[in-house]
Amino acid sequence: MRRIPPNLFLPSFISMTLSHKTITGILIEARKLEQQADERKAEAEALVGAARLEDLNLWLMEKEKTTKKGDQTYLYWMASWREGGKVRNVHLGSCKKVDHETALQKARKMKAGALGLSEN
Repeated sequence: MRRIPPNLFLPSFISMTLSHKTITGILIEARKLEQQADERKAEAEALVGAARLEDLNLWLMEKEKTTKKGDQTYLYWMASWREGGKVRNVHLGSCKKVDHETALQKARKMKAGALGLSEN
């Protein structure tokens, strides 16, 4: 916490008219408010990291392959997010093996690793 000189906040004409107890009370209140502001700033910075982690797009990619049995259609889970001005697309697995919730968890974990954030 920063030390606040008594005359920093109050102009000289006000400090002359207020008692020492009043000035001390004002400074104590200012320190409390400064501490609250620091705590709220730390909370906001933590929420920004969480918001970056949640900002991803989960989607289905459909591939058609020609085989001996005929045309086959396969579905895959994909995730997209921005990294340094570019879009990163990541393959998460087949829809037959991975459900939506598992794909979303996997995507969050991969994005956290890519951004250098710790996933909660």
